Amino acid sequence: MKFVSYWHDTSPAFAGGRQGPLEGHFDACIIGGGFTGLSAARQLAKAGARVVVLEAERVGWGASGRNGGHLNNGLAHSYPAAKAGLGKDRAVALYRAIDASIDTIEALIAEEGIDCDFRRAGKLKLASKPQHFGSIARNFEAVHAEVDPDTALLSPSDLKTEVGSPFHGAMLFKKSAMMHMGRYAAGLADAAVRHGAVIYEAAPVTSRTQEEGRHRLVTPRGEITADNVLVATGAYTTPNFGYFRRRIISVGSFLIATRPLTADEVASVMPGNRTCVTSMNIGNYFRLSPDNRLLFGGRARFSATSDHRSDAKSGAILKAGLAEIFPQLARVDVDYCWGGLVDMTKDRYPRAGYHDGAWYAMGYSGHGAQLSTHLGMIMADAMLGREDRNPMKDVDWPAVPGHFGKPWFLPFVGFYYKMLDKFQ
Repeated sequence: MKFVSYWHDTSPAFAGGRQGPLEGHFDACIIGGGFTGLSAARQLAKAGARVVVLEAERVGWGASGRNGGHLNNGLAHSYPAAKAGLGKDRAVALYRAIDASIDTIEALIAEEGIDCDFRRAGKLKLASKPQHFGSIARNFEAVHAEVDPDTALLSPSDLKTEVGSPFHGAMLFKKSAMMHMGRYAAGLADAAVRHGAVIYEAAPVTSRTQEEGRHRLVTPRGEITADNVLVATGAYTTPNFGYFRRRIISVGSFLIATRPLTADEVASVMPGNRTCVTSMNIGNYFRLSPDNRLLFGGRARFSATSDHRSDAKSGAILKAGLAEIFPQLARVDVDYCWGGLVDMTKDRYPRAGYHDGAWYAMGYSGHGAQLSTHLGMIMADAMLGREDRNPMKDVDWPAVPGHFGKPWFLPFVGFYYKMLDKFQ
């Protein structure tokens, strides 16, 4: 078993990073080389801006290269809950922004010729218990009537041609898609460089100061100045960006990938070949990879990925969960096991805007693979003085009480949700 992301291990490495020391002045500096940062850099460079990306590790190293490979439309909450929490206009705007994000990715892939197995697959929100189907049906009725007619409600009998496991109905989001995240990250980085962006890997920002209207950014490889800064670090935001650290809760999410399945095995577990998410609070998400592995993930433990031994514990929990949902795969070998961090906000809505001289986009709360490219481009347009299409503009973002970077409270949160899943 390899303790490495399947996406990292099966994609070409980005080779366009700038060598040598960091130096010079730029119109814009992007901190973070994931989908948000790379899409913003490409957008800015296409407009003729001098733009630099500073990535602490390597392109696509964080959440962009460690997720489940889903491009799902819909919200982290039910749509009625989003209307109650954000107001109807904002809830509709956010829902439609996530819809548009998948269109944006599809168009970008075509324009840049990125080979990343993009496919409109549709997403199933699966009812894990009979009592869960009622809330799924109520959400469907509101979504279908008000914001997304490209949805359907499926009965348990309908699911026999979709998933080889006895779920209790589902909501189908027809616009949802999937792709190879590693190949997309490398292709997006190549595109940004092709349009004129400069990317420095292994360049963590250790300090940012503002001097006479310019930002001074220091890294171990040298320093630069920039007129504008976009912070796009998500769950991997470092302590020197304290405002964001107090508002982002970094939660571990883990995945395993089986060996490639045979045609008969594929037919027995995922005949519909869609992305799937279960309805439990501590649930699972799964899909087939381009080479027919089952990619199976979830919040196996409420802790961060730290080393192979830690990931192995989470992998064992996921393998048991896979066998429970798909007993026909209980003895199938697992080839990959990896973990990553999800940038959660307290209310599980993303945030984007401008604070203390810096632009930002983060807090995707498990929906970043689809929204990040789109929101990165939106924030780039705002930096360029174009129409501000930010769906979360001016939404309040209070700090999490008692949280200063390390989420000490996660075990208690995990216990709470386990109890909810047990009794609801």
